[in-house]
Amino acid sequence: MTLVLRTGDDRHAEHVMDVVRSGVHESASDVVTQSWSRCLNEYRLHPDKAREPAVISRAALEERRERQADVIDCARYEMTTLYQQLADADSAVVLTDIDGVIVHMVSSTEFAAEMGPLGLRPGGMWSETEAGTNGMGTCLAAAAPISVRREDHFFTHFTQLTCSAVPVFDPSGHIAAVLDVSSRSSMMQQHLLVLLGMTARMIENRLIDRRFRNAHPLHFHSRPEFVYTLHEGKLAVGDDGRILAANRSALFQLGLQSVDEIRSRHIEDLFQTSLEDMLRRSTQSSFHPIVTFRANAALRFFAVARRPATESDLPSPTPSSAVATLPTTTVPRLAPRTPLPRPATQVPTFKDARLAAHFETARRVIARQTPVLLCGETGAGKEVFARAVHDASPHAGGAFVAINCASLPETLIESELFGYRAGAFTGAQRTGRRGKILQADGGTLFLDEIADMPLDLQARLLRVLDERQVTPLGTEETHAVDFQLISASHQRLPELVREGRFREDLYYRLSGIELLLPALRERSDRRELIRGVLEAEGGRGSTLSAEAERMLMDYAWPGNIRQLRHVLRTAAALADGDTIASVHLPSLQDSAAVAPTMHAAVSTAPLALTSHVATMPAVPPAGPATHAAADHPPPPFKLNPIQANERQVLLQMLEQHRWNVSNVAKVLDVSRNTLYRKLHKLHIEISHPE
Repeated sequence: MTLVLRTGDDRHAEHVMDVVRSGVHESASDVVTQSWSRCLNEYRLHPDKAREPAVISRAALEERRERQADVIDCARYEMTTLYQQLADADSAVVLTDIDGVIVHMVSSTEFAAEMGPLGLRPGGMWSETEAGTNGMGTCLAAAAPISVRREDHFFTHFTQLTCSAVPVFDPSGHIAAVLDVSSRSSMMQQHLLVLLGMTARMIENRLIDRRFRNAHPLHFHSRPEFVYTLHEGKLAVGDDGRILAANRSALFQLGLQSVDEIRSRHIEDLFQTSLEDMLRRSTQSSFHPIVTFRANAALRFFAVARRPATESDLPSPTPSSAVATLPTTTVPRLAPRTPLPRPATQVPTFKDARLAAHFETARRVIARQTPVLLCGETGAGKEVFARAVHDASPHAGGAFVAINCASLPETLIESELFGYRAGAFTGAQRTGRRGKILQADGGTLFLDEIADMPLDLQARLLRVLDERQVTPLGTEETHAVDFQLISASHQRLPELVREGRFREDLYYRLSGIELLLPALRERSDRRELIRGVLEAEGGRGSTLSAEAERMLMDYAWPGNIRQLRHVLRTAAALADGDTIASVHLPSLQDSAAVAPTMHAAVSTAPLALTSHVATMPAVPPAGPATHAAADHPPPPFKLNPIQANERQVLLQMLEQHRWNVSNVAKVLDVSRNTLYRKLHKLHIEISHPE
């Protein structure tokens, strides 16, 4: 096959030779001009006399791929993701070795078939000596990123291609490969070099993890929000504290030029701390960045050190194929998903003006892949709102997957989010499961009570959100995912960030836009909502007396819509088909009597708690209950004064509520799992059944 040349391409050879003789070319960079000169004067090539495409044998290709196995493994998924981002059927993402031989390529089947005769296929040799000036070969020769657009190519029959390429460096600082995008696009390609550079950094970081899997990874940056991102500095550190490898960002931040300047030096030579101190402090901070300083300088860094990674963190093995061909009409995926049939749903109508405005805002921004963070009191209807946004979004055909981070034990949150392979756990969990993130692929992931997610899992979630890839526990399989993200919390995340209980970088990643949903008592459509909930809970025939409706309208609803549903469900059952009267609303009457006392207790004596409990009311003395709490066995370990006070208050509250953890959790406005974690931390054993 021969590409049809555009008008004027017959003059390309003359133009190249004129430029080399004059040394001036307005549309080409100096790098291109120098490459043309090499092609003419050193390699003795002619623009109109292209050689037959040089392609090595299958056996020779497999040998090269074997030598480059770890580089290809680390690049494979990043290349597929890049191809997905480009969404250009007439393009290919290409990886070459240091000789310019293509060892892996991602493209559509049609484009691969068209470009094959030109040598753009696995085994094709694209060094300057074989293919003249081109993205891959000239990138190797210049050891720098480059874009070679159409007429910038040396050979005439390549002038309908545009190639952008960047070098990929190994942990020693040497070029290990070239990453290239070749296409028929006539558009300028500056944005491609940015995307290629980001992809190359991801490959380089993966390569450090793979080649130094037994080393301690150390992440750092001068700004805490950039730790665990592409901009972070990354070191591989041996057990003795010696540095084994570094990425380019680490060298830049430390003011060094090459890996040779840092290799074999101790951590103490770079930072005012030791490896053991970093490991200890990182563990204590739940792997939230800790402060350290540059040795012999006042430069401050934020760093996290970890123990050697497990094999499940590494990229998956390399399949035998050297080229991944993807369909031109669909989004490329590593694990194709078959959408499940989805019943038609009707998006709720929000008659409250503020809620309606929030809904329109959320609907617009999520269509542009902007994450939404919902704030508001417990029971205010955040999940209903999130589902409505999903149903009105471009991803409405996908699944709406909700997970309440506060309702799961800490040990299960990770497996619930990321999934696990059969055999990765013991006991009843050996069957294996797809995680919530994979289930949300093509749809919406709703993370409710996100503030209750442990800090170490926040770091992993942040990486998934940045890379859009997920690796189930107990497996090396990495899956590309595409989902809309909605998060919710009744706690103020900025306050948790200031207190060090929530990652600042994750907060900014979640809050593309932050919406505060009004409480039930603040909604202007409260009357319509009460009647709608009554119809849902009691049936179409359910009615309210004027006095009952007034009580419902005047009540403050601290539990919001969730409490409203419970009250009306109980009232409908008590009325048994008759009109609901005030006598059928005993919980509202009892709550009205105790509400002022409870409010005073909460407002007059808040007690700060660590972990996930923000505030706890001091309990007023009560004879029998207080005495019973005092008789409770002391903790097996010594507690500090604050913890001892917290323990005493919790014991008193448990006694007052007859050891009903659910009731205590409601009073404290926290989840049961959060309260159970606090009880465990304070060595309070729950021996009374609820």
